[in-house]
Amino acid sequence: MNFSKGLLNALLLQLLLLQISTSSDTISFDQSIKDGDFLVSKNKTFVLGFFSPGTSSNRYVGIWYKFSADMVMWVANRDNPVNDTTGILTVSNDGNLVLVQNNSQGVPLWSTNVSVSASSNNTIVAQLLDSGNLVLFQQAENQNVLWQSSDHPTHVLLASMKIGLDRKRGIDRYITSWNSNSDPGTGNCSLRMEPNGSPQLILYKNDAKWWRSGQWNGIQWGGIPAMSHNNVFNISFVNNQDEVTVRWNVLDPSIYSVITVDGSGQIQQLVWQGQQQGWVSVWSAPMDACDSYGKCGPYGDCNPYTVSGFNCTCFPGYEPNSPQDWDIRDGSGGCKRQEGSPSMCNNGEGFVKMENVKVPDTSAIKLDKSLGLEACEKECLSNCSCLAYAIADIRNGGSGCMTWYGDLMDTKQFTEGGEALYIRADALISAQHTVKSGGGSSAKKRRLAIILGLSISVTSFLIVAVLCCFKRRSRKGRGQPKLLSDVASGSRSHEDLPNENEVDEHRGKTDLPFFDLSTIVAATDDFSSDKMLGHGGFGIVYKGSLPDEQEIAVKRLSRTSGQGIEEFKNEVKLIAKLQHRNLVRLFGCCIDKEERMLIYEYMPNRSLDLFIFDKNRRSLLDWTKRFQIIIGIARGVLYLHQDSRLKIIHRDLKASNVLLDASMNPKISDFGMARMFGDDQIEANTNRVVGTYGYMSPEYAMDGLYSTKSDVFSFGVLALEIICGKKNNFQFEDSSLNLVGQIWDLWLEGKALDIVDSTLGRSYSSHEAMRCIQIGLLCVQENAIDRPTMLDVVFMLGNDATLPRPKKAAFSFKNSAPDSSTSRGASSVNDVTVTVIEAR
Repeated sequence: MNFSKGLLNALLLQLLLLQISTSSDTISFDQSIKDGDFLVSKNKTFVLGFFSPGTSSNRYVGIWYKFSADMVMWVANRDNPVNDTTGILTVSNDGNLVLVQNNSQGVPLWSTNVSVSASSNNTIVAQLLDSGNLVLFQQAENQNVLWQSSDHPTHVLLASMKIGLDRKRGIDRYITSWNSNSDPGTGNCSLRMEPNGSPQLILYKNDAKWWRSGQWNGIQWGGIPAMSHNNVFNISFVNNQDEVTVRWNVLDPSIYSVITVDGSGQIQQLVWQGQQQGWVSVWSAPMDACDSYGKCGPYGDCNPYTVSGFNCTCFPGYEPNSPQDWDIRDGSGGCKRQEGSPSMCNNGEGFVKMENVKVPDTSAIKLDKSLGLEACEKECLSNCSCLAYAIADIRNGGSGCMTWYGDLMDTKQFTEGGEALYIRADALISAQHTVKSGGGSSAKKRRLAIILGLSISVTSFLIVAVLCCFKRRSRKGRGQPKLLSDVASGSRSHEDLPNENEVDEHRGKTDLPFFDLSTIVAATDDFSSDKMLGHGGFGIVYKGSLPDEQEIAVKRLSRTSGQGIEEFKNEVKLIAKLQHRNLVRLFGCCIDKEERMLIYEYMPNRSLDLFIFDKNRRSLLDWTKRFQIIIGIARGVLYLHQDSRLKIIHRDLKASNVLLDASMNPKISDFGMARMFGDDQIEANTNRVVGTYGYMSPEYAMDGLYSTKSDVFSFGVLALEIICGKKNNFQFEDSSLNLVGQIWDLWLEGKALDIVDSTLGRSYSSHEAMRCIQIGLLCVQENAIDRPTMLDVVFMLGNDATLPRPKKAAFSFKNSAPDSSTSRGASSVNDVTVTVIEAR
């Protein structure tokens, strides 16, 4: 009997559908799914099986809607395809769900990578749920879930799936685009939750911020007012000590809706409209030019509704950084304070209200949930570094105070919706905008407002002029101030010191609060020895308490310190501009004649080295806490390298420069040796190598070359020290005495876990520990180009994606030392901070 080709294809399709409809939704221990087999959820909505995307012949394991096979929702082996049809998905002997090729007994192409008790392997089951979630669980009364695909989404977010951070389990859920329609590999765009400050969703493209949702204002994302008028779904946002997550819940179960991100940098919400129309986009972002992150730069407001065609304007009291660029319709350079503007520090300044805006990036703001609108204004006004404030939660009249201290980036104007932002402005600007906004309804009120602003400005100018005149006269009699030790020895000139002019310069550039010496003396009980926390080459650190009971740490520059002056000036210039939960916060400084002091937030648990290198104290750090510390440090360094307004190379990242707060959260400190890079700058060279042996990368220690990869190396050493509870006692002559060398040797022998701190016993995740060791070794690879970026590191720490195999670790040579001309000093100098080494 002869069949036409069309009829044959129809019969084959019917057979395939019959095979799918009769498939089970589970596989148990020692069962498998071959290419051509399927799992189908009980309600017949979702299918799991092998597929080939687009024009590719590679095979992948994925999940898709039964009615729409071309819309794959999740891919297991997205970066490790099967190159033929011999792939097998099975529950293996160790209880994991694994994908192998040709029934290979080698390393699987993909695995769930969870630890399962050997005695319970035969109770493990994998099930495809009606929600589209693939779950690996242990059959028992409580059905203990070991792993689930919803914790590891790929490029699609299904209804009721969470995106964001599970703080309890250390899982960061986000979606990442495919490389192309024919390649589901990890692409260059990802939608992530930014948990710091006031949480928000951020879309990254090529590791740079591309689009931002705005902060969660209690009702919706502040930057997406259109989504408040929605009858398809609602949004559930959770932010507590256990998690910061969001999920979309479809209101009508008959409606199928997903959120996707593609390689062009587009987020879309799609709704299924039947076989004829397929998937239809009901919302997408970015939608207009002003959705592009930082379109108008710092202190710029982007308005997509202007008739002129140019979207950017400056905040009140600001002007373009580059008028020429703005003339050619390029506002990306942003704005700066207007030339000649009076001080905005205790000088009669106020605030200008900007309405209906997406407030600036909230990842580095200070959030106080206890304050209302009026208290928030007072809080901001009392701190000269505060540049703006807004209410965090707009429900019930508003609550929660957000205050900004750095660049105000990525502000967008709406015609309706959005939030109110209050910009700090000098007295005159504030008065003018009060008049424009109708704050003074009569001509008399307008005149009074302007006169008041002008009076304050003129009076301030006269006071400053008189003080400057007085200072000049008094200097003629006593000369420029010097350190007491310099007066005695004559070894330093006043040109080496930050004088009053530099103080004024720093005050203008950073708005850093200046403390009176009397306040610091009182706070530290006249620098009592009982208040001493520690000391270094810069001087001594004291604990103190301000009149409002705020505990502080005072870093007092030694009068005999040769390196301290430069460190002091560097920290004033850099750290005042940085705000992150994993960086120590600088409250201000004190400069009074010979005294130079920096005032930080107090860290009750002092520094990390006091725990991990102490035989008794390191037992207080269980594995979970160590893992959280490693992640926190990684996020802090990532902020320095990429997410802050400056690109900072720390250059002295080590255990003693990581402080621990009351909850043992890590905060990176000591920016005296840090350097700022330009956005396009890759590396720099110096003849003054500074830092600490044992944490220095080889290219920096030998040749004076430093870059972000130098910090990556230091992070790798620090991560390995945290895991092992041992110092990297650096030895040129014998790599077996180096911690890094020891771990590298054990890694090659397949015994890397032997180095894990014995005080942990068996109370740690061997999978997580091995993963952290491998990440640490990737960071300390000999060649800088082979090391990952900090963005890669944070990604690897938060995900179970397959890791690359590390190449040779630096300084892992045996019985060979580098040319002595490149090293100066002793062979074991891990604890010595190098101030000057002449590099080749």
